[in-house]
Amino acid sequence: MGVILIKETTSSICGENHLSSSIISSSSNATPIHLVSPSHLDALKLELGGRVSAWLETKNFTAKGRQCELICDADGKLERVIFGLGKDELERLPMLHASLAQQLPAGDYQLEGEILNAKLAAIAWGLGSYQFNRYKKMRDDLPKLVLPEGLDIAEIEREIKATALVRDLINTPTNDMGPEQLEAAFIGLAEAGGAVYNVIKGDDLLSKNFPMIHAVGRASADAPRLLELNWGDENHPKLTLVGKGVCFDTGGLNIKTGNFMTLMKKDMGGAAHVMGLAQMIMDAKMPVSLQVLVPAVENAISSNAFRPGDVLQSRKGISVEISNTDAEGRLVLGDALAYGDERNPDMMIDFATLTGAARVALGPDISPFFTNDETLVADVMAASMSEHDPIWQMPLWAPYHKYLKSKVADINHAGATGFAGAVTAALFLDKFVENANSYMHLDVYGWQPDNKPWCSIGGEAFGIRAVFAMLQHRYG
Repeated sequence: MGVILIKETTSSICGENHLSSSIISSSSNATPIHLVSPSHLDALKLELGGRVSAWLETKNFTAKGRQCELICDADGKLERVIFGLGKDELERLPMLHASLAQQLPAGDYQLEGEILNAKLAAIAWGLGSYQFNRYKKMRDDLPKLVLPEGLDIAEIEREIKATALVRDLINTPTNDMGPEQLEAAFIGLAEAGGAVYNVIKGDDLLSKNFPMIHAVGRASADAPRLLELNWGDENHPKLTLVGKGVCFDTGGLNIKTGNFMTLMKKDMGGAAHVMGLAQMIMDAKMPVSLQVLVPAVENAISSNAFRPGDVLQSRKGISVEISNTDAEGRLVLGDALAYGDERNPDMMIDFATLTGAARVALGPDISPFFTNDETLVADVMAASMSEHDPIWQMPLWAPYHKYLKSKVADINHAGATGFAGAVTAALFLDKFVENANSYMHLDVYGWQPDNKPWCSIGGEAFGIRAVFAMLQHRYG
């Protein structure tokens, strides 16, 4: 679908994806799509009559997962679509039918049959319609879904567009999405939402006391910067979002091998996530005082690159020993989190493509989150299940602080052991948060390595729909 972006002046930055919406409110000639599981197939055959039943028998249609048959009338025109949900996938994958959004011929369609969650069904269709078309011509006649009754089309499109924003930002390669272009997209987001913004760039980061952001990004020809957005009534609950904006990560002097560097355009995925989430919050006019912080850098290699063994000062006043320059994300986040923490937020949330250890622990489909707020855990887990947006709690296990000990500084940023890499990274970030009433860190992949019904291989949003639902529950 590729709904980016925000305003016309930023379309050249984030992909010229301005297809019309894949969701419509009504249609006079919508073709029905019958969603059916094996246990309900006989009843559907009886309902639709002998001709359709005979055709399904001829085609050996058993309603297995993603099995699809197009039924035409006597004139050869498409009359209906029969889509199999599978025996075991009805509960597990309520978004299974999203694969139809790019398979069916152009036209209007409406869902019938076993729709467990009408809102999720519509969102799934929109997510399945996404196409990244900045560099390659894509299909421009995608089918449209008539919104099931009782749903607000603005609410549905809000979530679809936010996910498309995240995908577009991540999918755009660094030659078109470096710190400068990410700044332009961020400013476009702020202006579209009626927010105020500020950018601290280059050596001004030193005078403004953001030394770790500067150290990580100073080797790049594209200067490091801190992007800030503020929106909403200052009397409302204070919500701060922080996103890792490493636009490309070579690994620094601890350079990555080629196979690990290939996808590093996605290392600004945390920034993309908080921008998508902020877009939803502002569009919904959520009663919060919103602050969004994105440290935007490129971890490059040059004569002035920071080194293993260096000791960096931080905004928080914590001295940090560098053990591996490929663990740069937590450094830029540390300064940004410390800054956000200074306003005593009611809630602070960061998103970051932080560790490979998180992928080893939970794989590519589930993002771990870390927090000591057990009420927040319950709320987020409930929202994750209801939104079919899987995230899972991992522990801020205090005894693992021993892995971050340093003989020459207050803390070592990555430690010498490979144990519990996602946990120790979260513990490092937690050191920079003191005043926030509630804090949560999400270690997201930002990439879908397999084709899913609702997402093809490429950039992907993890957890923003769940977090948005949690915030709606809390703040209205």
